[in-house]
Amino acid sequence: MKAAAFSYLRPRHLTEVLHLLAEHGDEARLLAGGQTLLATLNMRLSEPALLIDMQVISELKGLDLQGNTLRIGALVTHSAIETSGLVAKHAPLLSAAAPHIAHRAIRNLGTFGGSIAYGDPAAEWPACLLALDGVVVARSLRGERRIAAVDFFTGLYTTELAADEVITACEVPLARAGQTFAFSELARRHGDYAVVGLAAVATLDGGLMTQVRLAWIGVGSMPMRSPAAEQVLNGQPLTVESVSRAILVLRDELRPIADLTHGEAAKRQLAGVLLKRALLGWVRDASVAEDRSVNTLTSIPFQGRP
Repeated sequence: MKAAAFSYLRPRHLTEVLHLLAEHGDEARLLAGGQTLLATLNMRLSEPALLIDMQVISELKGLDLQGNTLRIGALVTHSAIETSGLVAKHAPLLSAAAPHIAHRAIRNLGTFGGSIAYGDPAAEWPACLLALDGVVVARSLRGERRIAAVDFFTGLYTTELAADEVITACEVPLARAGQTFAFSELARRHGDYAVVGLAAVATLDGGLMTQVRLAWIGVGSMPMRSPAAEQVLNGQPLTVESVSRAILVLRDELRPIADLTHGEAAKRQLAGVLLKRALLGWVRDASVAEDRSVNTLTSIPFQGRP
């Protein structure tokens, strides 16, 4: 199919974009990397009267440190994040997630801000931002607004972003000493959308887990956390008992939405697999006491409520 007719503008400054949005509202669409929008235009899932191309706006580009946060410009590409030494040092979860995003050609064009604005529950960046307790920075003619990731995603492809607002950047706290990260996903083929994925963050102190955040991909209508499973792990050592308990609680807590290839029970099972993998990785990284070896933990069964 071909896109419906629309007007096209390519402003050079953010203020021009904000004035256009204030004037046209829902009739306008923003083009960042275009890797999602162009497909929806061609399928006529989106039929804007005006397409605003932001790709030359320098104000929306750049990766830099600002105080205790890493600021990611809205137009920073997936590939730029994947290859950034700054990201690898200060936000290693993003470095781990980037190679899972589609394929190289798409990563070269797709943008961080575009992914966050679209809010796809099967995408990697929204879950990562949620796990990192990040912030979305949005701007309109009314001023700048900072929205916590936990409040930003509200439903299937819906966010707190107003029709006259533009995401200018996202900010994530810098990785701290003792903090550990894990990212994994299960897909039918590399580059496909994940059947289930997990972005996990925790602080390890003397073998105890604190500040555990588990953000899930592909299990609901938006990126979501599992607070009950997090609570089971918080303040606990990584033992056979704590890991087994967390998996059982997760199985009770998650209510995955079935897709064309995997039902609710299958997704719940796979989520338990990913949680176990993340915890085993933390065990290896933290060199937990020899009497709680990785070999012992790998024997944890996955039987439980389907």
